[in-house]
Amino acid sequence: MDMGLKNKTALVTGSTKGIGKAIALELAKEGVHVLINGRSNEEVELTVREIQAKFPDTQPKSATADLVDAQQREALFVKFPQVDILVNNMGIYEIMSYDDIDDAEWEKYFRTNVLVANSLTKFYLPSMLSVDDGRVIFIASEEAIMPSGLMPHYAVTKSMLLSLSKSLSKLTKGSEVTVNTIMPGPTLSENVQMIIESMYSNEEMTFEAKEKDFMAKNLPQSEIQRFIRPMEIGRLAAFICSPYASAFKGSPIRMDGGMVPTIF
Repeated sequence: MDMGLKNKTALVTGSTKGIGKAIALELAKEGVHVLINGRSNEEVELTVREIQAKFPDTQPKSATADLVDAQQREALFVKFPQVDILVNNMGIYEIMSYDDIDDAEWEKYFRTNVLVANSLTKFYLPSMLSVDDGRVIFIASEEAIMPSGLMPHYAVTKSMLLSLSKSLSKLTKGSEVTVNTIMPGPTLSENVQMIIESMYSNEEMTFEAKEKDFMAKNLPQSEIQRFIRPMEIGRLAAFICSPYASAFKGSPIRMDGGMVPTIF
């Protein structure tokens, strides 16, 4: 299906690996010129070259920056003053006991997972509205609506993105600009795959068998009983960015593999 996105420009934060990279790849597959972001210029350049080789009709560019740093954000705005699509994917997470999370850690998560996305959206949304076209996507998590208690600081920031998305969507009334949130469930990022492999390092098992055993023992509530592949989330994001998805406005869109047991 042609998503109608050819020659659009998209900034995908945290796009050198995991969900962010998968979204960048799927957008490039649709002819989008992707701006690859990460803190490591080496990783950014490697990703840009990979996308250029796979999709030679597109023009991926390096958008290296530590977006938590205000000066580096401002430099990014100067370099790329306008985009058609903004995917706020960058974020941090770590399993921590509530008692161990001090105020400095709370502030770190708030700055990284919320304020960066807010700052980018605040800069790029007005230009989208001025041309009556654009897409903003926040990447949240099933933790936003079903906190496990294993990382409360992370869950709180992801819940905040749902509220922010809904509030910002109100500003797009009557326009072809949309602001939405995607909530992935447990996803097979590079880090997750390494963790699973290390847990079963002494076992003579295929990765599929390790994955199945892990899901049954640790995430029995998952209905797909496997990790979501980043590409699946990338495909969904590409559709949400397309003109065919203009009726999604301020929507929390779940791709959780059945993790959340409620109707809504």
